[in-house]
Amino acid sequence: MEHGPAHPILSNLLEQHTGQVVAANRYWRLEIALKPVMRRYAIPDPETLAAVLTSGTDKQLAIECVEAMINNETCFFRDQPNFALLTGPLLDAMRIKNSLTKTLKIWSAACSTGQEPYSIAMMICENAEKWRGWTIEIMATDVSGGALMRAKDGRYSQFEIQRGLPVGLMLKYFTQIDEEWQIQNTLQKMVVFREHNILNHALQRSAFDVILCRNVLMYLSDDKRRKVFESLSHSLAPGGMVMLGAAETVIGLTERLQASREFRGFYQAATPVIFN
Repeated sequence: MEHGPAHPILSNLLEQHTGQVVAANRYWRLEIALKPVMRRYAIPDPETLAAVLTSGTDKQLAIECVEAMINNETCFFRDQPNFALLTGPLLDAMRIKNSLTKTLKIWSAACSTGQEPYSIAMMICENAEKWRGWTIEIMATDVSGGALMRAKDGRYSQFEIQRGLPVGLMLKYFTQIDEEWQIQNTLQKMVVFREHNILNHALQRSAFDVILCRNVLMYLSDDKRRKVFESLSHSLAPGGMVMLGAAETVIGLTERLQASREFRGFYQAATPVIFN
């Protein structure tokens, strides 16, 4: 599909606010995503939209455009084998590491509409005996205010609820309301949602034992990936782990994190090289 002069302007708007980079051969996705916004504002075409945005006269329109263009792709128990490694052996290792304090802090960065942190909460509830007497904090953040509102609401469509969620867990932790499924209040209380751009700074909060930052780095340029790794490393507790997406790596981008030998797809603070 050919693209006009408006598309780079729209793409730049998204990159400025979120760091996400859209290749020219993917500009068509932006136009599709922005159609509802253009209809609401009675804007006839992308060129007119770009002209209004460039003028800077309508801040709310810019916010709505960024929200529409953000890729919020997610699902329950995404990348199931890696997720099973997280909620099984890796969390077991964290239980040993933190056995004296009986505290566990997890950060789901770029959590979108909440399926990832709720999946973690479900597995903790499924292993309640292991975690009896523990203080567990699950922080979930995203740059999209709209996605976070949906995450906090905890209500999902039939399509969303069927993506990755086993039927047994669906019936146990969700209640059907008309055409949607509402998550159990107990799980909602386990997750704290907060708006946060991982490009800006490290979270001003105590260090996390597990940080999930999955399938977002692929949309960023290398310099912004380095910035994210810097932020994540500052938010990691001693002995903590970072989980990236299956197609993502720290190689060539940071010296602060290195691949875990024990847990594939996870990264830990790099061991400093000691010279004799």
